[in-house]
Amino acid sequence: METNGTNHHSRENRPSTGSNNANRGQSTEEEVFVNQAQMTWHEVRRQWAGDQSQKSKRMPREPIMSWTTTYEDLLCSTELFQQPIPLAEMVDFLVDTWHEEGLYD
Repeated sequence: METNGTNHHSRENRPSTGSNNANRGQSTEEEVFVNQAQMTWHEVRRQWAGDQSQKSKRMPREPIMSWTTTYEDLLCSTELFQQPIPLAEMVDFLVDTWHEEGLYD
């Protein structure tokens, strides 16, 4: 197969969609591409993430863990927490603890 730098599948070698439409008696206006997959992705993301305007109106809640809780308290206790601890609160707690112990720079 001979390759001379041209792509046989490029748009240059095909008639334009406008001329195809004109041959069929349709308008010569170009069709606008609508990315249905992108639109679906954004819709699913909106459903998953929720309404962002409602999140900003939430009142900050009190932390579940006491400010006096130590890392040792968590490790040595076999008691369950009274309610689930949000991930962000646990991450903040661990990062603060690691900073105090010099484990996190």
